[in-house]
Amino acid sequence: MATTAEYGLGEFTFPRGWLMVARASEVADAPTALRMLGRDLVIYRGASGRIVLLDGYCPHMQAHLAADQSSAAAANRIEGDSIRCPYHSWRFGPDGKCDHIPYFDGPIPPAAKVRSYPVEERFGCVFAWHDPEQGAPDYELPSVPEWDDPQWIKGEYDDLGTLPVHPQEVIDNLVDTRHFGPIHGQHLAYFDSVFDGVRGTQISGGGHETMTSEDGVLNVEATYTGPGILIARYSGETEAAQIILHTPKEDGITQVWHGILTRARTSPPSPEDLTLRDGYHAAGLSAFSQDFAIWKTKGPAFQILRVPTDGPFHRSRTWYRQFYSPRSDAADFQRRANGVHHTSGMAAAPDLQAAE
Repeated sequence: MATTAEYGLGEFTFPRGWLMVARASEVADAPTALRMLGRDLVIYRGASGRIVLLDGYCPHMQAHLAADQSSAAAANRIEGDSIRCPYHSWRFGPDGKCDHIPYFDGPIPPAAKVRSYPVEERFGCVFAWHDPEQGAPDYELPSVPEWDDPQWIKGEYDDLGTLPVHPQEVIDNLVDTRHFGPIHGQHLAYFDSVFDGVRGTQISGGGHETMTSEDGVLNVEATYTGPGILIARYSGETEAAQIILHTPKEDGITQVWHGILTRARTSPPSPEDLTLRDGYHAAGLSAFSQDFAIWKTKGPAFQILRVPTDGPFHRSRTWYRQFYSPRSDAADFQRRANGVHHTSGMAAAPDLQAAE
């Protein structure tokens, strides 16, 4: 298991950014323990429907806020959007501050608080804003209008569990031009990499066994927004959006989820539309599992022995370092990575003038 420090990514162990912590359907109106980003957390849905994510341990005597209780007091642990500690019933609001101690009428100690994380519920996922410097979010989550469009067919996300690899190895896939043939059996017609601020995009097209358009090419535009949210849009037999999300669970261990949406060709969707969606889902998951097989068995690539006809790994790794470094340094990493980068020996994407 390789660590952030071994990759030389920056001074922070875990990245700054919006990161998935749970499927929205999993968050209930009762506290649930969660381990993510090397921390023990508690997550719950308040009476208003708001999802709250807090550090897990009560500052009073370090009881876990999601610990089970056998007494009747356990039935009403969530009050409004607040939570009571199971040990002495101290109550913490969604901002993490204790606002009631049932047996004490004096002023509540200022230290009676836990860290609260900004949370957004979007396209079936729960995203938390993580920042080692504890600053406010400095970019927005990506838009997925297909999620709310009745013409699009969606399903539950696959929870693929954990990989014993650092997220750096997953991010490298974004620019890895030359793995498509050996791993996925796909012949690329064109490939380019584009970096712009917190976004990194792969623009590619090539032959695919099942998901191609009439001209035999599967056109893909896949964009990372921040360090762990990838949305890939396909134009083939129908339109599709593949969503791949990964979050460091521990330093060097990565939690991964996968989902796919397809555009129905009739309204309401026909049985053929549903079958096509299932086929896209199976094909996408199969392709991703081919990457999994490599990641689970490969050694950590602290340095890549890059040749000119590889993809621009040096650009993507520079781009990725912004999330592990103070935000005051982010603009410099972006400046060094921003632009359109062509892979030598590969045709450029249509309508893009690539620059090495």
